[in-house]
Amino acid sequence: FVMSLLLGTTLTISSNHWIMAWAGLEINTLAILPLISKSHHPRAIEAATKYFLTQAAASALVLFSSMTNAWHTGQWDITQLTHPMSCLILTSAIAIKLGLAPFHFWFPEVLQGSPLTTGLLLSTIMKLPPISLLFMTSPSLNQTLLTCMAVISTALGGWMGLNQTQIRKILAFSSISHLGWMAIIISYSPKLALLSFYLYVLMTTAVFLTLNSINTLKLSTLMTTWTKTPTLSAMLMLTLLSLAGLPPLTGFLPKWLIIQELTKQDMALTATAISLLSLLSLFFYMRLAYCATITLPPHTTNHMKQWHVNSPTNTTIAILTTMSTMLLPISPMLSTML
Repeated sequence: FVMSLLLGTTLTISSNHWIMAWAGLEINTLAILPLISKSHHPRAIEAATKYFLTQAAASALVLFSSMTNAWHTGQWDITQLTHPMSCLILTSAIAIKLGLAPFHFWFPEVLQGSPLTTGLLLSTIMKLPPISLLFMTSPSLNQTLLTCMAVISTALGGWMGLNQTQIRKILAFSSISHLGWMAIIISYSPKLALLSFYLYVLMTTAVFLTLNSINTLKLSTLMTTWTKTPTLSAMLMLTLLSLAGLPPLTGFLPKWLIIQELTKQDMALTATAISLLSLLSLFFYMRLAYCATITLPPHTTNHMKQWHVNSPTNTTIAILTTMSTMLLPISPMLSTML
């Protein structure tokens, strides 16, 4: 299944023809479904069904958009998307595939019903094909629609994550919020949107692997991890603060460059709005970081107070955490490349 995922992703990224890109998206969808429903729990089956229905509808819209464009222009090339209606339908279809608001409802539910490792795939590698399609069609996309969806995504991602206690749902709303930042800039600087996506993948991978290592799925369990794995808890706190976009951590870099680029495009008001809306998600990141580092949680039992390290620090997690927190000094080089 993982090989099929890699095949579908590679096929979509490397294709110039719409049918090949659509085939790659379909292979991806079919490969991830057994991974979501692997536990045979009713919750997992429900998540797989929701994911299948949503992605099938989005793939049909992608195909319909490309066929409409080919009917009017005779072009099947991905970069030659010129028909206005096709551009509008494609923007909506990719927004559904990514989970951009107002098409975001499926994503937290699917992530909540999936294991942490599958949730990592859903949040990272499964977002790459739609992002690459957005990258290739960025000159012809509907900028007004994308900007509206981006601002709504940032607002909803922060607002709806405030009252969650399940960590997978919090990370789902975090993903929706980050996608808003990527969508708002992709029409003006596609390379910057890709950079933002890569750094998001780096930080999210570190968070998911750490949570998988300490076997934590909700806030109440996260409160007791410090006594068991203090090193991993401290690393998780740093990565979460980086995801929140606090300087001088890596997560501040894409937000800084995006705000700079939006200001250059005379969109200072939009940049201000999206920055203020990201403060909502900062709250639940701070709450997660606080829960990860709390040394004596409320309502503790004697079992919780025992010091026993049952998960040694993984080298991969250590490398990813280091990169998730210390890449800000490379910003001058990235600024010249962009």
